[in-house]
Amino acid sequence: MKTKIFLYTSLVGFFLLSSCNAYKNVNLSTADWLMGTWEIKSSKGVLYETWKKGSHNEFDGKSYIIKDNDTLVLETIQLINESDRIFYIPTVNNQNEGLPIRFEAKTFAKDSLLFENQEHDFPQNISYTKITKDSIVAKISGTVNGEVRSQTFRMRRVR
Repeated sequence: MKTKIFLYTSLVGFFLLSSCNAYKNVNLSTADWLMGTWEIKSSKGVLYETWKKGSHNEFDGKSYIIKDNDTLVLETIQLINESDRIFYIPTVNNQNEGLPIRFEAKTFAKDSLLFENQEHDFPQNISYTKITKDSIVAKISGTVNGEVRSQTFRMRRVR
């Protein structure tokens, strides 16, 4: 009986430790499909999101809109692997006093990324889903004043 209890508690402990270190062996290269320039056309202009490798522990992103030959940078983004955790860190112009916000990865898989920060006003969730090598869906979602909101961006690769 003691052996069964020991084995059971050992297995439970193993699974708990495994879940705590979910990103221990994850490399940012899992999200290499995000690299490049993506676009979506809207009535406000053409929105672009560009991603490139900064280092083996960091990807650098930028979103901007072009309308009538004017370019407006909306945000800069870092995707980093730090202390065995992966963070999506946007800095949005004219928001949060220009300071970056950290969203921690909850899903970091070969075709989908989900980042979460439940303390942030909006969004609390940011996700990317690879549809094909030239098509992704980005989504921001969360709650504002008790109301669930989301925005979906279907983007196509241009470079």
